[in-house]
Amino acid sequence: MTSRFLVAGIGNIFLGDDAFGCEVIQRLLRRAQPDYVRVEDFGIRGFDLAYALMDDYEAIILVDAVPRGGQPGTLYTIEPDLSVLDDSGPVETIVETHGMNPMKVLAMVKALGGEPKRILLVGCEPMPSDEERMGLSEPVEAAVDEAVGMVESLIARITGDQAATVAG
Repeated sequence: MTSRFLVAGIGNIFLGDDAFGCEVIQRLLRRAQPDYVRVEDFGIRGFDLAYALMDDYEAIILVDAVPRGGQPGTLYTIEPDLSVLDDSGPVETIVETHGMNPMKVLAMVKALGGEPKRILLVGCEPMPSDEERMGLSEPVEAAVDEAVGMVESLIARITGDQAATVAG
C-alpha cells in the first residue's frame, strides 16, 4: 500500500531542543506503524523535505520545536494557515542548505506546483538557549513520549483507524 501520511521530523541535533522533532521520529521508528504511514527524520534537509511534500499525501504531520512563549515542554498541535504562502515572493521561497524553516519549505513546494492537502504541526516549546549543545533539556525530553502519542492519535483520528494508536 502506498503511504497516505508523512510524519516528518525537523531539527538540528547540535542545537539542543531544536532536535525535538528528530527525537520524536527516532522513537516513532522504533514502534510499529501502519503501512500507510511514512515516518522520516529530515533534520535540516529542507530540499529533501520539499520534494517529499510534493508526493500526494492525505496529510502531513511535521514535528518540530516551536517557540511560542509558553512553558518549555508544552506541546502544541497547529494547523498552519497555508494561504499566507500565496503572498510569498521568490525571496521567501529560498531554502537554506544548512537550516530548516518549515514555512520556506512549504513556499518552495507551492512554487514548484505542489499543493499539500493537509498539514499539521506537532510542536514543542523549547527551553530558551543561545548555546550549541547536543541533547534535549529536561522539560522537552519529558514531552517526547507524549508527542509520539499525539502523532499516533492524529493519524488515528484522521483515518478513523484506532489500531494506528496501538503500536509496539
